[in-house]
Amino acid sequence: MAAFVPVQLFGGAITVELPNCFADVSAIREVPDTQEVYLDKDGFTSVIFDLTERIEEAEARTDEEALKYHFQDIVGDSNDVTRFWQTNVATLLRMPNAPAYTLIATQHSMVNLENRRPQPDFTAILLVLVRLAEQKTDIVITVNVPHVPGEYPKEEVDFAAARQGPLMDAATSIRQRILQTLEIKDYDLFAIHLSSSCSINSYAPNLHLPSDDMSSPAKKRKKNDFKPSDKSVRSLDYFFTKQRQDQQQPATSPLAGQPASETPLHDSVATQLTDEELARKLQEEWNREDVTRSSRESEEQKLSESTSSGDNEQRTSERSLPAKPAIAARLESAAKPPTDAAEAEKDTLKLQSTATAEDTITSNIPFDETPLTFEPSKYITDLQSHWSVESRHATYAVLTRCFVLVNSTQSRIKIVDTLVNLLRTVIESDPDSLLPAVWLATNSISPPYIDLELGLGGSAISKALMKVCGLNSAGLKSLYNKYGDAGDVAFEAKKRQSFTLRKPKALTIRSVYDSLVKIANSKGQGSQEVKQRIVERLLQDSRGAEESRYIVRTLVQHLRIGAVKTTMLIALSRAFLMSRPPGAGFPIHPISSLAKLKKEQLSEIYLRNEEIVKACFARRPNYNDLVPTLLEIGVCDELLLRCGLSLHIPLRPMLGSITRDMGEILTKLQGRDFSCEFKYDGQRAQVHCDENGKVTIFSRHLEIMTDKYPDLVALVPQIRGDGVSSFILEGEVVAIDRETGDLKPFQVLSNRARKDVVIHSVKIDVCLFAFDLMYLNGEELLNRPFRERRSLLRSLFTKIPNHFTWVESLDASSADQEIVSEFFNRATKNKCEGIMVKVLDNLPNPDLLDDAAGEKAPSEPVTPRKTKAAKSKSKSQRLEAETENNGETGDRKIGGRRKALLATYEPDKRLDSWLKVKKDYNTSADTIDLIPVGAWHGNGRKCKWWSPILLAVRNPETGCLEAVTKCMSGFTDKFYAANRAKYDPDAALATSDDKKGSSGQDDGCDIDKEQNEEKSGNIRTNKPAFVEYSGEPAVWFEPQEVWECAFADITLSPTYTAAIGLVSDERGLSLRFPRFLRVRDDKSIEEASTSDFLAELYRKQEAKGPKAQDQAIVGEADEDDDV
Repeated sequence: MAAFVPVQLFGGAITVELPNCFADVSAIREVPDTQEVYLDKDGFTSVIFDLTERIEEAEARTDEEALKYHFQDIVGDSNDVTRFWQTNVATLLRMPNAPAYTLIATQHSMVNLENRRPQPDFTAILLVLVRLAEQKTDIVITVNVPHVPGEYPKEEVDFAAARQGPLMDAATSIRQRILQTLEIKDYDLFAIHLSSSCSINSYAPNLHLPSDDMSSPAKKRKKNDFKPSDKSVRSLDYFFTKQRQDQQQPATSPLAGQPASETPLHDSVATQLTDEELARKLQEEWNREDVTRSSRESEEQKLSESTSSGDNEQRTSERSLPAKPAIAARLESAAKPPTDAAEAEKDTLKLQSTATAEDTITSNIPFDETPLTFEPSKYITDLQSHWSVESRHATYAVLTRCFVLVNSTQSRIKIVDTLVNLLRTVIESDPDSLLPAVWLATNSISPPYIDLELGLGGSAISKALMKVCGLNSAGLKSLYNKYGDAGDVAFEAKKRQSFTLRKPKALTIRSVYDSLVKIANSKGQGSQEVKQRIVERLLQDSRGAEESRYIVRTLVQHLRIGAVKTTMLIALSRAFLMSRPPGAGFPIHPISSLAKLKKEQLSEIYLRNEEIVKACFARRPNYNDLVPTLLEIGVCDELLLRCGLSLHIPLRPMLGSITRDMGEILTKLQGRDFSCEFKYDGQRAQVHCDENGKVTIFSRHLEIMTDKYPDLVALVPQIRGDGVSSFILEGEVVAIDRETGDLKPFQVLSNRARKDVVIHSVKIDVCLFAFDLMYLNGEELLNRPFRERRSLLRSLFTKIPNHFTWVESLDASSADQEIVSEFFNRATKNKCEGIMVKVLDNLPNPDLLDDAAGEKAPSEPVTPRKTKAAKSKSKSQRLEAETENNGETGDRKIGGRRKALLATYEPDKRLDSWLKVKKDYNTSADTIDLIPVGAWHGNGRKCKWWSPILLAVRNPETGCLEAVTKCMSGFTDKFYAANRAKYDPDAALATSDDKKGSSGQDDGCDIDKEQNEEKSGNIRTNKPAFVEYSGEPAVWFEPQEVWECAFADITLSPTYTAAIGLVSDERGLSLRFPRFLRVRDDKSIEEASTSDFLAELYRKQEAKGPKAQDQAIVGEADEDDDV
């Protein structure tokens, strides 16, 4: 498509943008003052701007009738076959208050004009009508697209099948740009044109080149008779073939001579009819009108000859400003519609375009600008004016625009900037929509501890897509096989749906969120039908393909825009730094003042706000609490008080950093007193108890486990000592033998039921080993050092043997290496995973400081990192510059030194003040949590199983899974058999066959199978779009499990893309000699190890002892050998 350039019309009174390949015809021949004509120098397409007298209400009762009237005047009285394809309400970006309408039709030309030019097969007409009531003017714009043989690919054009071809694609783009850029600069133009009596040259749509001998005699407009063609025209039955294939009845036209109905075309009864009934009624009305017009042909012809003598020869190349008496005469010859139009007319069903229904105002907002130049006020007036037409609230198109921009970049800075600008716009224009916008952008509808799950299977979305987009099962399956992502399938399906009989009601951010909540709350008998209807309505009301893409991705809970929790918190902190809602009084920083600051000063302001918001969310991880408070007081110290710890609302747990061996621990904690604790092989639990004895138990990922452990719920009130009324403590729930006190492995605990457990039916006994106390009698203890918190825990709570106790521990220092090693060995012998090492005090022990180091402050030098030779800034360097402290990469570094190790409890942070040491595997003490995503058929003895198995890490920025290794070590035959049964393609095929056999037909293609649906085989027929791997395993798994694996070392790889750009711009990372250890039933795939974590392990490995260069990079063959 050629570039668009500004064009001045009517002496600069109107401006618009057109392709630079279009030329002004007035440079070639005379054009009347009330018309501007532009012609494609490289083709046959023309664009005509025509100022006409406004059709008044007495002559055209509605704008729709005025649109039809103008179109009839354009096509004239020729015997051409004319077909309507769509009409729609449009929005002018720069004149949002001016009513605008669009129409698309095709006309088959029958005129040869002495073979002076090639004749088109047909001409497409894209008409835009802009109605100016005060100026008593209608602006009629037509984009005329002749389809000349040899100039377009006929096989790609089939309007009935919604294939419009490249010429129409280009014309649609021109019309869209006209809607976006048309602007009236001087309204005095209309005073001139209304008094002008000159006629207007016209380029009729069926003639694609200007005539050399065109003159401008006065002429009158008249209606086109629209004679029925012998050819089969597209009736409304076409639009219902997908819904009623077995019961379709063709709509019949009334017999010739049948009297026309006196019933108005649109009346209040329409709203009481079903979509199909109303559509058929409309079709019958149109057919009767055609017959009536045909019967009056001779009378109309006489009238035409008396008012426009000599017009027939030039009808196809001219159109003129109508004389009002002629208009009245023509309308009076037809049956007058009633003057009292029903209110229901606004909702009348008619052919609508899904392509042009997209929000042109929102689609041009540059959310991806830097916030230091983005001014929401420039766009809010237009947005609010647009919203007021239907809902008065921010439309979902605003959120979709943000998603599209975020999805188009991998720059963390760009993603944050785009979210910041979105949030600022919503804050200043519609603050009530901010909370649902945040939930939708974070791909959730509630915090984890509130049981609000959508519970949608892939079949519900598949059925909705087939019904709304007119697809059958084979068509949907073909799209899914091609694109692999449910959202992309919806995008393509919606894009192919060119027409609909119902104008979509604009989705708003609030309405989408409310719909999701309704889906989640639908339970019990009939709930699936309720959910299905809501999903269908969401897809039905989606305006355009992009909205459909992100509605479906939201429904399958895989948004894939990289807006993770930390990113949203950063965006919120910066948005409220620069914007506030109308009426709020808290201080903000004008962007003009922020733009003048130095980079270091700006970063300091950003960082302070980020830390406050992150700390609040870590203490109370619920946007329902955070966002309303931000709207009220902004980001300030009071926010920490308003969003602090609260009973029965979990805080995000503090995390420990993994270390390779004892030597690393002693190096990191040089000069510090620390405590070593058994790391039990159980389930981490956060226990809340209030003064009334109410107990709530949460998992490490904040899910409620109260129903799972009724025995602990009964036990907890008994462990309170004197003076303890309420508390929040943390511990490990471990399966235990009550009689002997022996600990049992996690696999035993995982066999315990998860819901509706009755205390008398408990067969697996547990013991709670407490290790921290965060809240006591209404007071937060997070800022107290660990030594003090531990002392309160052990002095105020009561031990109950084999039911409740505290973890076994040992206090030590860096001088006690042998004692610590012995303690570690004792932990492993007692069936523990290893040990946890925790700093006891905020300040170093002065007796342990190395005098030679001269360290006086509680901070440590930064761990050296291997760097590459100097070159252009690498992606890893850019990411390091862009990334925020997200709790996954250790301490933030300040001034070349690591932030001081504190003994405080830091929710949602992974710090070196907590270190964990696990059992060694060969030279590495590290393990990594990976996601199985695919497999190959085994050889020899393993031929009936999957071996090797492809494993992946999670990219926290993109949401993708990046393959890292193939594993075939550590599995037992029993595990192999169970794994083959779990991921069984034969079971999937059998299930599909059973469905077909029972119903007699295929029920459709489920585009995203529910997790843990065993009967589906848990496999995918194609590689998931969110898995990054260039190879082709024999089968793709449905990602749903987390496996803990050990390994020998980490190498650079040309085959795997895991962590690419973090340590090398050209190569990813791979694991050598991976060994399966266990399935992590306590972890979801969102908690699997990340590519950042993998890169950090690699850096630690290189710092400890880098390999020779010839061994640092492993080729694909070597990696397979390792397996």
